[in-house]
Amino acid sequence: MRRHPLQAGPIPLHHQAYLDLRAALDSREWPPGQQIPTEKKLAAEYGCSLITVRRALDELVREGRLERTRGLGTFAKEPPLVRDLAQPLGFTDEMRPLGRQPYSLVVTARTEPATPAVGASLHLGLRASVHYLERVRGADGVPYLLEQAYLPAERFPGLLDEDFTTVSLYEALERRYACRVTLTRETIAACIPSTREARLLKMPQPTASLRLEGIAFASEEPVEFSRTIVSGETARYAVETVGGRSRLAEPIADSEAGPGPETNRR
Repeated sequence: MRRHPLQAGPIPLHHQAYLDLRAALDSREWPPGQQIPTEKKLAAEYGCSLITVRRALDELVREGRLERTRGLGTFAKEPPLVRDLAQPLGFTDEMRPLGRQPYSLVVTARTEPATPAVGASLHLGLRASVHYLERVRGADGVPYLLEQAYLPAERFPGLLDEDFTTVSLYEALERRYACRVTLTRETIAACIPSTREARLLKMPQPTASLRLEGIAFASEEPVEFSRTIVSGETARYAVETVGGRSRLAEPIADSEAGPGPETNRR
């Protein structure tokens, strides 16, 4: 589709170009993986300078909608998944209304001795064992999250007999053990995934991501300690607040770190 020339007015030219290009990406005029026209061609069609086009493209690259490949050009990307930080739905239930086909890949499922940190988080005694479940969660073949969950083995005997490629962890806890998760508390921090974690998330190399770490409770009993790596390239979190700045945006010193935002997203 040919672009329309930009018009002088209150909206800066580079923002007009940005809005038009973003609309083209949203409508999949250029589906993910397809090369978009060159800066020179876009500038000619918009009737503007190369600098104007470049500013518009730079913004779309920052948003993860475009990817520049040296020597080859600029290509459309699948837009990053934006998840609601306060969303109570599980991953699968969250993906389907978006028209995406969710999947889970079990990477590790074993019973092992609890480390001191995990044992303390779950209020376990010495030499207690935990079930360790590691899954890649994604949709339409794109991995978004790497979840690592630890649950008391004595509290949940036989838990790993479940097929967690299709079964929700929290649904299994409620169905098999009458254990309903009522609250999760998580902290969020920036991280660089390990080489192994990056490979599982199909990152070309470890890049800046988010790490969610928290505890899930059934009533006041801690039943799960979890770490989740969120790919910074394919997924983002959003939060909506009313009446002022979100407390989630306030930095917390390590010495004062306490429970994070209350969520329930397994």
